[in-house]
Amino acid sequence: MTAGRSESATTELDAPNRMPIAAFEASLPRAAYVDPAYLDRERDGIFWSEWVVAGRVEQVAEPGDFLALDVAGEQVIVVRNRSGEISAHYDVCRHRGSRLTTADQRADPATVDPAYLDETDDPSGNLVRQPGAPGPSGRFKGVIRCPYHSWCYELDGSVRNAPFLGESDAFEPAAFGLYPVAVDAWAGWLFVNLSPERVAAGYTLAAQLGEIPARIARYPLADLRTARRIVYDVRANWKVIVENYNECYHCSGVHPELCRIVPAFREKGGGSLDWDAGVPQAEGTFTFTLTGRSDRAPFPGLDADEQVRHKGELSYPNLMISLSSDHVASFMLVPKAPDRTLVVVDWLFHPDEIAKPTFDPSDAVEFWDLVNRQDWAVCEGVQSGMTSRRFRFGWYAPMEDLSLDIRRYVGERLGPEAVEVDAGPRDGHGGRA
Repeated sequence: MTAGRSESATTELDAPNRMPIAAFEASLPRAAYVDPAYLDRERDGIFWSEWVVAGRVEQVAEPGDFLALDVAGEQVIVVRNRSGEISAHYDVCRHRGSRLTTADQRADPATVDPAYLDETDDPSGNLVRQPGAPGPSGRFKGVIRCPYHSWCYELDGSVRNAPFLGESDAFEPAAFGLYPVAVDAWAGWLFVNLSPERVAAGYTLAAQLGEIPARIARYPLADLRTARRIVYDVRANWKVIVENYNECYHCSGVHPELCRIVPAFREKGGGSLDWDAGVPQAEGTFTFTLTGRSDRAPFPGLDADEQVRHKGELSYPNLMISLSSDHVASFMLVPKAPDRTLVVVDWLFHPDEIAKPTFDPSDAVEFWDLVNRQDWAVCEGVQSGMTSRRFRFGWYAPMEDLSLDIRRYVGERLGPEAVEVDAGPRDGHGGRA
């Protein structure tokens, strides 16, 4: 379940990152999970330099619709402009630095509960369930107006008007446009990059995604729509969550319901899974629900294997995608602190299924909600244990080699010293003193 591929372990000793036991590799150092200064480095080297997922295109469907985002501590506005294109800007007025959105608009992503219409609103007399889909943070009425001195900006970020300022004041509107943020879309997801100069130099979203689009090209991801959103406040570092997603060594002990649907998750700690081909499910099952079945049709265009197998992808740094034949669960990670991450989970379905009077996503939502809460519990246990003065780093076992990929990713962006561990002297129990 990874965007990249890690190198296999060798038998040579490469201290301090490798035990003299060929199959084991050191994790990231303790500071990577608990130190605020390390998260500051990640802000500069990862979240403000890489393409990060920000939401779904459907959330800004109409001109003026916008998302007010927290990108690792920076506030960003993503807005659909009058021409139908999507622009992104720092949420900072060029005059005196005021925020351009209100505090309630800048609120963290929240769970969207399904709404029910009253029976009297439905001529058929049936209780109609409406999808619990997230919408925009708000809608600008033609312009972006600063609430302080009423400077007004076009939705594309250019200055429209600055009260009482003109040519006689040597005011040049073109010099005062909003600070730009690069924005792009893939498969229905919106991505932003807070270093547009890096994007201008050639660091495109396509370059970052690599081979992911080709591996899941038959899934109609751009056509899918969100039917449910749950936001989890997980007391764990974002990398702990990524590492957990990248291995199934824990599955047999943590996810009994999941393993009934996918027995392969129990075998050899998940070490022999072929994610490119898809993970086979139990006979007679084809999706991620408690029964492994659903009355929803498979997505059009899938091949025979994809109609009965499960696939997963990780697009670093903050998008995890789990694909069944009839629905997709996407996970957007929003780091808030070294020991706190918001996990925004959207359940995506085909519009043809959503349009059916009998559509009910609860079988997939309830199954995933169970699995998610099991995952968050163990992630929080890991995070708590890492605060111990005895913990310096952990170990990746052979079947966790995809989790090792996080060490490569962080090291390439923060430098090799950021992933070095303090081996220290060995204690009398095979560990480190």
